[in-house]
Amino acid sequence: MDDTPLQQMPPPHIYVERTLALIKPDAIHKADEIEDIILQSGFTILQKRKLQLSPEQCSDFYAEQYGKLFFPSLTAFMSSGPIMALVLARDHCIASWKALIGPANSSKTRETYTYCLRAKYGTSDLRNAIHGSDSFSAAEREIKFMFPSSVIEPIPMGESAKDYLSRFVNPTLLTGLTELCKRKPSDPFTWLANWLVENNPNKPQVFDGTITEEAE
Repeated sequence: MDDTPLQQMPPPHIYVERTLALIKPDAIHKADEIEDIILQSGFTILQKRKLQLSPEQCSDFYAEQYGKLFFPSLTAFMSSGPIMALVLARDHCIASWKALIGPANSSKTRETYTYCLRAKYGTSDLRNAIHGSDSFSAAEREIKFMFPSSVIEPIPMGESAKDYLSRFVNPTLLTGLTELCKRKPSDPFTWLANWLVENNPNKPQVFDGTITEEAE
């Protein structure tokens, strides 16, 4: 038995992360091309909509930038034409998307981050083609702004993640692996995948219309 103290064990990681991506007015004509790059880079596009924001809506979206010198130019630019809003998902989604789009300054990005989307499609600090959420809380707010009906489940962290794993994941997985050792199927990966689908404790129970009466 492993005697490693609980506090020294690495925290479990559950990757269920989404971010908001915007293709800005200066790059909207390249939207299909950019979407292909997004998919080829391992992201899944969960939601997508093309829209045009009013200056007031842009002000609300970029409320955290209010008071900065570039704020009027930013809202004017972002409301100058249609944009494409996308909800992306993958492991480490927020950080991976920020790395793919590159720094905000497109001119400097072309010198040092030539592979980034802003280096390829942006032309300046303001007209930098792409937006990405900075953090989980920002992604949650921005996704809700662009897709009001979205439901974003919180990511279990720390003790909550350990509790989730111990209560809902580990028991089922242990039972499945034990059964796998007993059965010894020729294709263990497929067998285990099918077993987990069939024995998912959260699987909805479907009523088949049969009523069984208990004897009195």
